[in-house]
Parts: sequence; C-alpha cells; structure tokens
Amino acid sequence: MEAIPPPPPRVLIVDDDESVRDVISVLLREEGYHCAVASDADMALELAEAEDTPLVISDMKMPGKDGLWLLEAFRDKHPDTSVIMLTGYGDTEQAVDCLRRGAVDYLLKPPKLTDLIRSIERALAKRRLEMARKRYQKKLERKVRDRTTELRSALKDVSTTYQNTLLALVTALDAREHETSDHSQRVVEYTVAIAQRMGIKGPELDEIGRGALLHDIGKIGVPDAVLLKPGKLTPEEWVEMRKHPDIGFSMIAPIPFLAIPSQIVLSHQERWDGRGYPRGLKGNEVHIGARIFAVADTLDAMTSDRPYRKGTTFANAIEEIKRCSGTQFDPEVVSAFLDIGEAQLIKIKEDMVARKKQRLAEATQKALAAAAEAEAAKKALEGAN
Repeated sequence: MEAIPPPPPRVLIVDDDESVRDVISVLLREEGYHCAVASDADMALELAEAEDTPLVISDMKMPGKDGLWLLEAFRDKHPDTSVIMLTGYGDTEQAVDCLRRGAVDYLLKPPKLTDLIRSIERALAKRRLEMARKRYQKKLERKVRDRTTELRSALKDVSTTYQNTLLALVTALDAREHETSDHSQRVVEYTVAIAQRMGIKGPELDEIGRGALLHDIGKIGVPDAVLLKPGKLTPEEWVEMRKHPDIGFSMIAPIPFLAIPSQIVLSHQERWDGRGYPRGLKGNEVHIGARIFAVADTLDAMTSDRPYRKGTTFANAIEEIKRCSGTQFDPEVVSAFLDIGEAQLIKIKEDMVARKKQRLAEATQKALAAAAEAEAAKKALEGAN
C-alpha cells in the first residue's frame, strides 16, 4: 500500500494590493502550495489563528499596521511561523532590520518566481529543522525529568537505607551499653531542634543529625570491662574510655557521606572553655554540630532514668545548662536552646514515646495477622490430608 503524501504547506500572502496577492497565489498554487490571502495585518492574524500557517509572505508597506508590526505579532503569537518580507524599495538598512527582527528572508517586488520559490523552500526547510529541534528538545527535557525523578527516588531509597543501617547500628550499641531506651535518637531530636532554632537547615542540618546519632559509635572499640563497669573507672580505665571519639572518627571518616558527621563524633566531648577531650579545642574551634550536641546530650542524660538514679525534671536540667553557659557550653547554643522552651522540649520526648508505641502496635498487628494466616494454612493442609 502506497504512503499517502503529506498535504501541501499552507502559505499566507499578505498585501493590500489585490493584484499582487492574486499573482503570487496563482504562481504558488501552480507550484503545489496551498495558499491563503489577507489584505491587512489583522486579517492575517485571524487566518493564522484559524489554521496552522507554516509560512507568511508579507508586504512591508501597508496602510495602518505595516509588515514590521505583523512580523513582531507573528514572533509573539506564532513563533513557529516563518515570515518572508516583500518591499518595492531596495533599502539595505530596512532589510537588515527585518532579518534582525526574525524574518527569514527579504525580497524586492515583484520577486522572480525562481527567487521566491528558492526563498520559500529555504524558509520551510529551516522551519522543519527548527521544529524537529524543538521536538527533540522537549523529548530530551521529558527524559531528563523522568530520569531526575528516578534518580531522586533512588537517592531517597539509598538515603533511607543508610539511615536505617545507622539506626540499627546505634540501637545495637545502646543495647550493648545498657543505655536508656532510644537515647541516641532522642539526642538527635533535641540536637535538630536546637540547630533549627539557630537557622540551620538543609544538608547541614542532616549532617548534624547524623553526627549526633553516631556520637558514641567509637565505644564499639572500648572493652566491655571498661564500658560496662558498674562502679567508678580507674585513671587507666578513663584513658581507655576517652579514646572513643578518636576511634569513632577513624571508623567513619573514610566514608564520604559521613565526613562531616565524623568531625562531630571526634569533637562531641570538647567544651566551650577548652577543658574537653580529645584535643582540648576551645570556642569556635569546636564544630558547631558538636557544640549543639553537647547541650542536647546533657539534657537527655539529666532527664533520663539510670539504673543507679532517677532522672531529674526538665526544669532542673534547663537551669543547669543555663548555669554552664560560657564554660561547658557555647552561649549562643544555650540561648537557642532556651528559646525552645521547657514545654516544647518535653513534647519532643513525649512525641518520640508516642511514635515508638505506634510502631510497636503496628508490628504487633502484623505479627498477629501473620500468625493467623499461618494457622489457617496449617488447618487447610490438615483438612486436605
């Protein structure tokens, strides 16, 4: 079956002189073009609105709105339409102006048929290339959008996997140390709340959160005899315990996405007054994430129950942190911490407890459903036998 040839391209001829319109349209129809005619600029725009018009041939001088006005109008409303300008005056500056404004060609009236056909073919060929380029660009943009969406989804999955891995590791570490339930995650919540109050956001906030989560990762390298000792540590044992920031740093610093958190891990036992360890850093020498963490960690340590003591109230912990501003803690961090307020700090802890209960209830429900399915399958198997 033979392919159906495409319809001839539509050419709109715009001229206030009827004889010129008729002559050009007759000549172009004989060459196989589909022609429409307009006597002025407004009529030309109406025709272009009604039907797709690949090419316009317009007179330069017309009463009222001239050819240049029409050229600008087509550039604005129909940018994919090619425009050839005709004039009875050989003005070089005017020709350059037309081309600068977007005309594809500029011919003197009356144009030779060969020149006109050549100009039309060039204009339509150029238009086809431009339309093909735009279609390719749109297709490419769509592919980029699709790939970007896929990449964001993949990165989100990777980020979630990383985070879940870190949470599992930290949970195991807390369990090894017989730490109070969810200590590391509560410290992260407090740390992030203070950082946000200080105007920290975006990737920097995420990095600080990871650093807070992993602050004690180096305790993996501390012997159980020291880490789990119920009584006071000897001076020698304190030397071992104080190695954990360096151990933690050496563990995670080589991992690219943990490079900044590793600095927080290394500095989380430093003090504002320079009396901390392992490097005795002072003031702004301590990473901002570590300075924020120090306040958050103290709050959680004081308000959490231990086997050997009951946790104090949030009010007492807040007063103690306030008292140590300028010595143990960065005054700017303490100020942001105080701005949060006691009620909001308590709410952070209560919300964590509520979320944990919800997760536990959902896990229990799933386990019961799985058990019921297993029991039903067992009975069905026994009935078949």
